[in-house]
Amino acid sequence: MHLVPNAIQFTTLGSDDLVRLYAYPAHPDSPWIRVNFIASIDGATTIDGRSGALGGPADRTVFSTLRDLADVVLVGGGTARAENYGGARTDAHRRIRLHHHGLGGDPAGTPPPIAVVTARADIDPAGRLLTDTDRPPLILTTTAADAGRKRALSAAGAEVIEAGETTVTPAAISAALAERGMLRVLFEGGPSLFGDLIAAGLVDELCLTVSPMLVGGSSTRIAMAPTASPTPMVMRHALLDDDGSVLTRWERG
Repeated sequence: MHLVPNAIQFTTLGSDDLVRLYAYPAHPDSPWIRVNFIASIDGATTIDGRSGALGGPADRTVFSTLRDLADVVLVGGGTARAENYGGARTDAHRRIRLHHHGLGGDPAGTPPPIAVVTARADIDPAGRLLTDTDRPPLILTTTAADAGRKRALSAAGAEVIEAGETTVTPAAISAALAERGMLRVLFEGGPSLFGDLIAAGLVDELCLTVSPMLVGGSSTRIAMAPTASPTPMVMRHALLDDDGSVLTRWERG
């Protein structure tokens, strides 16, 4: 008996089926911000500070598909540091094919860049984000951030973008990405920036994997903010894997 009514069995789906299920809107004229998170059934987003231990094969497959479809991967500085982010790894042939069909991807098959939001430009220029990547990252920071840090990041190859005086607002993030033609946005964390995006009304879609695991501990929720911003969402699909993982896709109503 299925635990999720009308859920699609994940094992019946092929690569093209997943592309169809997760395709962005055709020809977006402004950034469409898709959020991707995983949480345990008791709401934990990490185990010992990392999200990877929650995911199974189905979640990793969808994670790869979402990156293949995206123009840019957006992440907060804290998540980039905690998860030791490097450059995105994608399927070059699929990226070319997706571009040919107008579904995102890239004409040369190159992966999407990582865009990191950090008001203080607090990213190690010798870290994986700069040294283990096929595309230079974007650092969305402020004019008030330390000038030496910004120079070091630029010298290491990053595109440093001053997107505010002392803070980087969701509106400034969206505008900076739009200026660069990066309209298919995949946001991967963390909770505080997700809360800011919700409060700004800029979350178009949430892809949430529910991991069949009880974790306990003190992990945060997927979104955190000082005040609530109720946003009605409509479920587009639920995929059920054999291990009990439920992969859902929600769109703003």
